[in-house]
Amino acid sequence: MTANEMLERLKKSYPDSVVNVISDDNVHFDVVVESKAFTGLSRIEQHQHVMKVFDAELKTGEVHALSLKTKSL
Repeated sequence: MTANEMLERLKKSYPDSVVNVISDDNVHFDVVVESKAFTGLSRIEQHQHVMKVFDAELKTGEVHALSLKTKSL
């Protein structure tokens, strides 16, 4: 998965959100998502929400590391 593919999937999953994805090797990703979908959720719940979007890739190792920063809009 490329950083652009990850970005597009996140934009689909969190429309009307601010999303940024950075990766030097397409295995380790730094992700920032600011979304209204996170309103009322703890930081852990927000991260779990995003991790579900990449559940299959995390299980297979296609995405090895996902560093998350989330915030409610």
